[in-house]
Amino acid sequence: MNRFIRRLSQTRIIALGFFFIIAIGTFLLTLPFATKAGQVTTFTDALFTSVSATCVTGLVLVDTWIHWTVFGQIIILIMIQIGGLGFITIAVMFSVFLRKRVGLQMRGILQESVNAQKLGGIIRLLKKVFIGTLAIEGIGAIILAIRFSVDMGPKWGIYYGIWHSISAFCNAGFDLFGIQGEYSSLVNYVGDPVINITIMLLIILGGIGFIVWDDISKNKFNFRKYMLHTKIVLSATTVLIFGGALLFYIFEKDNLLADCTVAEKIFGSLFGSVTARTAGFNTLDVAQYNESTKLLTSVLMFIGGSPGSTAGGVKTVTIMVIVTYLWSSLRNAKSCNIFSRSISDKDVKKASNIIVIHMGVAVIACMALCHMNDCSLADIVLEVFSAVGTVGMSTGITREINLASQYILIALMFSGRLGSMSFASTFTDRKKVPPVQLPKEKIIIG
Repeated sequence: MNRFIRRLSQTRIIALGFFFIIAIGTFLLTLPFATKAGQVTTFTDALFTSVSATCVTGLVLVDTWIHWTVFGQIIILIMIQIGGLGFITIAVMFSVFLRKRVGLQMRGILQESVNAQKLGGIIRLLKKVFIGTLAIEGIGAIILAIRFSVDMGPKWGIYYGIWHSISAFCNAGFDLFGIQGEYSSLVNYVGDPVINITIMLLIILGGIGFIVWDDISKNKFNFRKYMLHTKIVLSATTVLIFGGALLFYIFEKDNLLADCTVAEKIFGSLFGSVTARTAGFNTLDVAQYNESTKLLTSVLMFIGGSPGSTAGGVKTVTIMVIVTYLWSSLRNAKSCNIFSRSISDKDVKKASNIIVIHMGVAVIACMALCHMNDCSLADIVLEVFSAVGTVGMSTGITREINLASQYILIALMFSGRLGSMSFASTFTDRKKVPPVQLPKEKIIIG
């Protein structure tokens, strides 16, 4: 077994690990006592839920509160936590607690899992990630528990506080508000400042990435001392949050926000921008979005969060690298520069590959779903980008599309959690690079 694992690439080991977690979760969710009806859940419903939870997406075929018992809900929550942090992170953390030696191969896999830039200090970073996660989720759980206790009493308030703090920080988007209305998410709290601010902060902190945490913890609030990666992440995140919120307000001010109070308009716009990258909660009915808002949401879901985080999408840094490269090309600059630093050609190439693969997979899936289902193009595009970006926002068509389409969404969620480029590399990885290269020939582009 060890020999077999050693022969696998790091990406394939991570993919295999997620596969086993999904398989175990699917089995547990098919047990009769996992459902409130006391009946065996269909394989497709259990598999879809397991993949969505492990890949921290949030798309569902059944309402989490109405269908699953507390046992089933806890299984889903455990998969969300494992999927958010990464099973490699948790496995290595257990080894550290048990004072077992962490080998070089495992350190390399961990580096790949959290997108760390170097192997040295990876265990120290892991400890920061683990402690930081517990602290942030704990604070979020306390605040939410106090607020929810007002509506549902201390017992359920604490349960809801813990559950939704983990779901928000891991950018999963699963919720238990079916108790207020099937698939209602947070629509009853659109103007609630405590819930909106807490959930948004949890989503943002989970989505900026563990490497950024580490950099900020070292350099505090001295922006000049931050790594280039951190500067790009923080700048892109700020622009996307407030730029997205402004566009959301413009598109929805005469629609869903027309009869809202000032607080509901502000929080509704901000939440709509934040959750699209890539949390999946919603305080306004996504099915009632107008076409321009659905397109905006799809773009934000395509971008997603930042590298080495609990979020999906092509990532903020990827987009910033391509935008910077295009701007440099238009100005005929000799190099691709940002924040007084030069971006390597290798990074530009990798960013281009990620965007092309991610978009290609999404376009093919959109065509397939359009062909097999009688749904509007806008709804299908939003659903596909939600799945491949591991977001979880939905107009409700996930439950209406045919079986083959649901399995396409399962594949999209799995590939989105691994990363589109990493998913593709699981089928193409080769340890040996051919020593001979083919001759070059100039072609005409544009």
